[in-house]
Amino acid sequence: MQHAYSIPHSSDDVRVERVVESLCATGCDAVRAAIATLEADLSVAGTEHLDRGERRQVLNELRAIMAVYDR
Repeated sequence: MQHAYSIPHSSDDVRVERVVESLCATGCDAVRAAIATLEADLSVAGTEHLDRGERRQVLNELRAIMAVYDR
């Protein structure tokens, strides 16, 4: 059941969101390493099933999240 306040997500958005949450659970150092790896256009654990565009979305999300900590 979808609530009136729910924002519909595409299945790609949900997949990206799950990967971002999973990577963030590994801690800041691991996220920084994941960012470096994704910047090299390589996949990191948990992103193998994502296409290049989705990995780019993960990278952008991780950068935005880490910007808060890297001030």
